[in-house]
Amino acid sequence: MKKFTVEELISQEKVEARIKELAAQISKDYEGKAVQLVCILKGSIFFTTELAKYITVPVVIDFMQCSSYGADTKSSGVVKLAKDLDEPITGKHVIIIEDIIDSGRTLSHLVKLLGQRQPASLELCTLLDKPERRVVEVPVKYTGFEIPDEFVVGYGLDYDQQMRNLPYIGVVKFES
Repeated sequence: MKKFTVEELISQEKVEARIKELAAQISKDYEGKAVQLVCILKGSIFFTTELAKYITVPVVIDFMQCSSYGADTKSSGVVKLAKDLDEPITGKHVIIIEDIIDSGRTLSHLVKLLGQRQPASLELCTLLDKPERRVVEVPVKYTGFEIPDEFVVGYGLDYDQQMRNLPYIGVVKFES
């Protein structure tokens, strides 16, 4: 692994405050309904559990695992589905929870896949969005933060499976 440092980009306090705001908006939008959160493993687990704690409508959580990164810092463009949902989503209000949207390839693939399963509604929620990296447009309804095109870690995001547990979002600075 290359040598690097991590510089704080978004503080723990800002991340937690924004998650509460997103949860309040979701609660308002789905008042009188239940929502099924689809947590995209592994990176979204921290965001999903924090978000779910503050949503006031009934919540069910299921998990999918897919990737287009591997051990690299840039998307490979090939989406691999490693774990599918445990329960059907037909007729349910589904929100895909993602840690970061970069190229849009993974989410575009998931939206198509889950849309074929006839949910009552299907929305996207991301903690971080890098719009300047977008290759495929995806309709994101709930966005925590737009960030610059930097490689970030923390709050579930990793570099080669490390630093997910940082309580803030940090930018990885590689030593040359």
